[in-house]
Amino acid sequence: MSSVLPAPDISRALSRIAHEICERNNGGSSISLLGIPTRGAHLALRLAKLVEKIEGSPVQVGTLDTTLFRDDLRLKAPRALMPTKIPSLGIEGRTVILVDDVLFSGRTIRAALDALGDIGRPARVQLAVLIDRGHRELPIRADFVGKNIPTSTTQSVKVLLTELDGVDDVRVSDGGAE
Repeated sequence: MSSVLPAPDISRALSRIAHEICERNNGGSSISLLGIPTRGAHLALRLAKLVEKIEGSPVQVGTLDTTLFRDDLRLKAPRALMPTKIPSLGIEGRTVILVDDVLFSGRTIRAALDALGDIGRPARVQLAVLIDRGHRELPIRADFVGKNIPTSTTQSVKVLLTELDGVDDVRVSDGGAE
């Protein structure tokens, strides 16, 4: 497994994404960040702190579990549901930025859009990902990308975060698709 994005590069990428979010949305007052568990939730919290630092005011942040909305639910091993936490100001009429660690086929984001529809109706939805590895199966693209990492479908991309793994790193290995 080789490292393709060490900790300093992850920090730089998240800082750049936070600045792009502020620029594209005229600050952070009208946005709600929704992280897709597990690692997307931690990345959303980090981005919220960075946007708060840039803008000087708190940013709405929550989580959105997509498990029950996936079209491949019966093809994968069962897993525990993660909590969906809606920010205190909700999502109605706000710009919702979905945050995930890796964008691959686009199926997780399709599930997130379906889950979001059950919660409310945002003014618009944007997507921020740390890694875009290509190989889309659906017409989905990220608005904010930390790094594009071209991979083959036989490789896997693993994002490690300090909050869960004790280290920040992105690694690519030959083996199976993630």
